[in-house]
Amino acid sequence: MGSKVLRDPVEITQLYRDHCRFPTLCHADVGPVITSQYGGQYCNIYTEWTQRDLERNESVKFCRQYIVFHDDRSIVYSGPSGNCTEIKGELLSVDSPSGEMRAVLRESAIKGEDKQFLEIWHKNSKLKCLNLTGLGKHGKVYEDDQFGCLVWSYSETHLLYVAEKKRPKTESYFKQASETLLTDEEEAIKTDKKEETVKGHQFEFYEDWGEALVNKSSPVLCVLDIEGSNITVLEGIPTNISPGQAFWAPSDTGLVFLGWWHEPFRLGLKYCPNRRSSLFYVDLASGKCEQLSSDSSAVSSPRLSPDLCRIVYLECSIFGPHQQCSRLCMYDWYTKQTSVVVDVVHRAREDGFSGIYSSMLPHRCWSADSQRVLISSAQRSSKELLVVDTSSGEVTCLTSKSQEGSWSLLSVHRDLMVVSCSSPNCPPDMRVGFLPVKGCESEVSWVTLEETQPHTDISWQTVNFSPPPEQDNSQYSGLDFDAVLLKPKEMMAGTKLPLIVMPHGGPHSVLVSEWLLSTAVLCKMGFSVLLVNYRGSIGFGQDSIHSLPGNIGTQDVKDVQFAVESVLSQGGFDEQKIAVIGGSHGGFLACHLIGQYPDFYKACVTRNPVTNLASMIGSTDIPDWCMVEAGYDYNTNIHLEAAFLEQMLAKSPINHVSKDSFMPMRSIATKNNNGFFFAVLPIRPAPLSLLFTVEQVKTPVLMMLGEDDKRVPNKQGIEYYRALKALQVPVRLLLYPGNNHSLSKVDAESDGFMNATLWIIQHLSL
Repeated sequence: MGSKVLRDPVEITQLYRDHCRFPTLCHADVGPVITSQYGGQYCNIYTEWTQRDLERNESVKFCRQYIVFHDDRSIVYSGPSGNCTEIKGELLSVDSPSGEMRAVLRESAIKGEDKQFLEIWHKNSKLKCLNLTGLGKHGKVYEDDQFGCLVWSYSETHLLYVAEKKRPKTESYFKQASETLLTDEEEAIKTDKKEETVKGHQFEFYEDWGEALVNKSSPVLCVLDIEGSNITVLEGIPTNISPGQAFWAPSDTGLVFLGWWHEPFRLGLKYCPNRRSSLFYVDLASGKCEQLSSDSSAVSSPRLSPDLCRIVYLECSIFGPHQQCSRLCMYDWYTKQTSVVVDVVHRAREDGFSGIYSSMLPHRCWSADSQRVLISSAQRSSKELLVVDTSSGEVTCLTSKSQEGSWSLLSVHRDLMVVSCSSPNCPPDMRVGFLPVKGCESEVSWVTLEETQPHTDISWQTVNFSPPPEQDNSQYSGLDFDAVLLKPKEMMAGTKLPLIVMPHGGPHSVLVSEWLLSTAVLCKMGFSVLLVNYRGSIGFGQDSIHSLPGNIGTQDVKDVQFAVESVLSQGGFDEQKIAVIGGSHGGFLACHLIGQYPDFYKACVTRNPVTNLASMIGSTDIPDWCMVEAGYDYNTNIHLEAAFLEQMLAKSPINHVSKDSFMPMRSIATKNNNGFFFAVLPIRPAPLSLLFTVEQVKTPVLMMLGEDDKRVPNKQGIEYYRALKALQVPVRLLLYPGNNHSLSKVDAESDGFMNATLWIIQHLSL
């Protein structure tokens, strides 16, 4: 007997709308300690949240403040201070160290042009507002987490930020000289020195840093003198690196920043923390720039201790898998010595610690005594809160005994921690608690400031799998993997559930046991959902990550299929109603699964899938990914040979669209004056017996592509779409303008969910 699944589009839309009301906590700051007139101590916690607004088709951001009364180590009273307020036009904001001033970077459209303003607030009034666009010292200020920063000096007299380097004014060789009338605003900011105009460079190509960092090419460090309203673009930064994530050195006389090499050209940086980079110091007086860390690794998230003596940062190997197990390193400012606090973990330790998997540390992550560092990191299929003793390297899990799914650290200041916690059946809440003294970490007492209620009609569990002996990896033997299984809790006796299989992208990523809008709504509709963390996922040790490159299309595919078949063997599922959904490498796996198991899956939905590595390598912002995951080492002057391309094609889903090709082919890489071009030629005349195609893929496929995707260009999906159309396999393609690889704009996300669910309902005959 089949289960009853919600099928009415109107009801599904309402269900989705209802679940969009749960916001996500994205930022928190702990303010200074204030002593009340009655002697009690309290502090304010400023928080920022995001929520989908379906009517406005945008993700809205709002703030809310909370007040926390406390003694030295415990919370006496806590609660909200006022209601939520929507934040409009604000790109960055930060309080000064004393808490008396606040800097805000704001963007506003004036006469159809986006302009950026830097505001300085003091208590309840605005002291200054600088039109950064009008001043013309630099291009747009970076607001992203990759490069961006907005940091007060310790004296509260200067602000540090990162912006795009100003480009020279260009014009055609054929433009005739003429008098140009200036507007009042332009006249006001005009300098005595006439801006130089470069002829014939108006179509110059500028490399950017790829997906989600479009138009971010040449960042520069900028310092604002608040009293004089003077902006200085710092000199002395090496021209072959891009600076970012900067902060003031232990004195106001210099800056510490990360610098990424151009390698000799820029590769995609977002979600790729393995790009060669280093920690630098620049002296403001002399302009001298000094390198503080190795130039043969990749670093991220430098964080200065409260006593201004040590900097911790994450480090991993360059190239190779994009996401890896990181080292936690520490640089002593006064001894100039660097140490490895926590090294790469190849297999999980006896206490369960499997390594650090985080591409970004919270801006405040140190304990008050500057001895411990807090990190939230995937540990297998959950996200845990870890405390690292920097003197001993000992790692303690604060949340190992909790029943909740996953924890995220937002901030810790004066040992007061602000965290968000969620589970597959419970939206994110907000909690605060004091970090216990060393040795008593398990005694942390959490106080909930924003409580959410679990959805009791959804059940979930983490399931562990050990691959059968014939699927074991001989080089990395004995590895296991997990999946998170969600099911509707209330089932009629004798009913069987349809199953939706979701492998994650990456492939070196992980789906932890946290709240996801789409999976929760699918469960409410009557589907069970299986989130598969196959071998190669982060959180399971470096060996698991290294086991996958060279084995994509086989090991990961077999892991997903083994997990599905193992879950089906437990009973309670309708084996004729199995669908698969995946994005990016998850889409790669979805397309592989319907090609390698053509009668198993009855519906397929892919989002920006990788379908042909051989054709992707020349168009993606991460060509190294294609090489590495296919099993080859990458360097920037790699010579693409026919064998490389044949291996990539053999590992690609498009290779499984049909059993037999119309004609056996081989690819040839030939160098011409403009670089490489690729020719596909027949190996030999095809016998008549091969002049036909036997269909392999039978599953109806819905494809969703981002028009502006630089990571997996939409031609990948279109190539697969055309291959299915040629075989008359049911296929539909949705192309979302203005969306990149993530397809995360509210209208694309909501439309994609509705079309995906209706496609599955239709082709599972529900």
